[in-house]
Amino acid sequence: MTLAYVALGSNLGNPRQQLLDAMDALANLPDTRLLRRSHLYRTPPWGVLEQPPFVNAAVQLDTSLSPHALLDALLAIEQQAGRVRAERNGPRTLDLDLLYVEGVQLDDPRLTLPHPRMAERAFVLLPLHDVAPTLPLSGHGTVAERLAQLDLAGCARLLEP
Repeated sequence: MTLAYVALGSNLGNPRQQLLDAMDALANLPDTRLLRRSHLYRTPPWGVLEQPPFVNAAVQLDTSLSPHALLDALLAIEQQAGRVRAERNGPRTLDLDLLYVEGVQLDDPRLTLPHPRMAERAFVLLPLHDVAPTLPLSGHGTVAERLAQLDLAGCARLLEP
């Protein structure tokens, strides 16, 4: 079994429920246990600014799925949630990003690990800090150290349901 970290985001439909449903789906993946889940955070849109705010979260999984098999499972969960890939950084019902798989460095046409832009994005690091504050980020120290350097304007923890 290997630790893996997944970022979750949604800003269409009922984003909070989309994330909770996705966490349940992740917990039910074969050969996988959901070990930790972050709080939910409201964050401003990134990239395309003319869209609703996002709800973001992160989870820590213990899995024996290969990185590509896990990616395929994430894409299937997105599709079940009605994800349509119409506009890069645009609105979405559900976005699941494989951020990090313990001991894996990978760069192929389908998947790059660790995720190449996670250290730039408060909407990723804020919830990731809840589940893995000491996770190392290549060239940026730990999640906690990098998060302390980012602008968190517009980010807020949501009250749990």
